This record gives sequence, C-alpha cells and structure tokens, in this order.
Amino acid sequence: MDFVIGAVVGTVGAVVAAPVLLGAAGFTAAGIAAGSLAAQAMSVAAVANGGGVAAGSVVAVLQSAGAAGVSGAASAAVGAAAGLVNLIV
Repeated sequence: MDFVIGAVVGTVGAVVAAPVLLGAAGFTAAGIAAGSLAAQAMSVAAVANGGGVAAGSVVAVLQSAGAAGVSGAASAAVGAAAGLVNLIV
C-alpha cells in the first residue's frame, strides 16, 4: 500500500510541477521566452531541421505543454490515481 500511495504522490507532484518547470525553462503560454533554455533548444531544432521546428519534435511538444498548462490527460491521471487511493484506503 505504501508503494501505491508513493506512486500517487509522485504522479500528483509531477503534474503540479510540470507547468512550473516548463515555464522556468521558457516554454510559456505566450510562447517561447527570449534568451531562455527553450529559445536555445528551439534554435538548435530549427537549424537541425533546415529552418523550422518540426511538428511532434521535443521542442514542439514541450511548447504545446507549456502553452496548455496541465493537460486533460494529466488531470485524468491524477483523478484516477486519487480514486485508486480511495478504493485502497
């Protein structure tokens, strides 16, 4: 049971921390912040891809997550984990 509770706490912590960490790296709702780690990653991705950032690339996915905040899937995962704890406890 301690494993399940630890897994739930870890999942909730990751979902809560993700938007903060993405924002700190420069993946924001307003776009990629100038001079940030995200801007450097975008530059590298664009050079490697001939001038644009490919859809589905790591940079594109992180920017999408940064713009959206906590996704519906992540919210559902937290809800499911909380429901599992309620069933066990």
